[in-house]
Amino acid sequence: MSETASYASQPEQTLGRLYGTGPSPTRSEFQRDRDRIIHSTAFRRLQHKTQVFLHHEGRHFRNRLTHTLEVSQIARSIARALRLNEDLAEAVALSHDLGHTPFGHAGERALHKVMTPFGGFDHNVQALRVVTRLENRYAEHDGLNLTWETLEGILKHNGPLIDSDGRPVGRYEREGLPSGLAEIPAVADLRLSSHASLEAQVAAIADDIAYNAHDIDDALRAGLVRLDDFGDAPMAGAIVREVQSLYPGVVAKRQTHEVQRRMITRAIEDVIRTSAANITASGVASAEDVRSAGRTLVAFSPEMAVAEKGLKEVLYARVYRSEAVMRPVRESEAVVERLFEGYMQTADMPDRWAQAMKSAETAEGRARIVADFVAGMTDPYALDEHQRLFDARPEFR
Repeated sequence: MSETASYASQPEQTLGRLYGTGPSPTRSEFQRDRDRIIHSTAFRRLQHKTQVFLHHEGRHFRNRLTHTLEVSQIARSIARALRLNEDLAEAVALSHDLGHTPFGHAGERALHKVMTPFGGFDHNVQALRVVTRLENRYAEHDGLNLTWETLEGILKHNGPLIDSDGRPVGRYEREGLPSGLAEIPAVADLRLSSHASLEAQVAAIADDIAYNAHDIDDALRAGLVRLDDFGDAPMAGAIVREVQSLYPGVVAKRQTHEVQRRMITRAIEDVIRTSAANITASGVASAEDVRSAGRTLVAFSPEMAVAEKGLKEVLYARVYRSEAVMRPVRESEAVVERLFEGYMQTADMPDRWAQAMKSAETAEGRARIVADFVAGMTDPYALDEHQRLFDARPEFR
């Protein structure tokens, strides 16, 4: 990796970890974070968690793990071009979905619904619970003992949670701050009103780039749409027409791949150009300057941002809200709700979790334990548990 810029996060300047560790002769602090994440149980479980299409439907659809790996690759590419710390960008990208439930966003909505009386459910906060509390592999502590910078990136890669006056911003303005923020163990305050590092901002936009491209590919594999259906779509339409003109006799599968890779390349190049100009114009000279810059610096150009938003609207209308997707979504939401209510009533859970339920002193404490347990499930395990508890197994057909 080439020398990083002054505004990049420097591993030797990290605020550190909650539990001290000796120096590594071969790895930086952010490389150690990346490796701890990859070797975690929660990371492996991503291979059996839904992205958009239920994992067991076949056809090589993306799951949370393959999506995460694609985000990581895109994040490293952008970070390298901007002379940022690739290892921190990768660590945040690899961990950004560790708090997701089984059955994709459907499971998250269901868990938030049943947890509303107990403070709600937020997948970014849940990811922090995973890496600071729920992973239990180390002899000396719970969690992965990640650096402050990685924890900050997990929590704030989509931007600050509050403004300088302490008022919630963005979606939190509507929903209120998620429960559990005060309980996150970190070596220093995570500073909810500041922006995260450029590396975390890179991970966030890499997420958008990845799922826009691969959701088109998966929708085509599922037979929900044809490539021609995107001929008038923002961001994708011009590329579809270009590919069909260049390769008119090539089968649709190859045309789709050409569209996908061109979309990713052009989005990445747009982000690099725009972000480099934003960084220069802002005058930031350090990672701390980035946090106090008052705005997100890693971004699409205005034209690409409009097109990207328009493509999302097309995907929602033609893919995410199609009956073929919504039918299993509704059933999977019901599975998560039933599991939650069942465990709340019986605490019929594996020993570690059952013991925690016995020790919980409040209904909110019990609910959070159940939410932790359900959120960590893979799709198949959730279905197995539903079969065990209710003698019924949804087919999602």
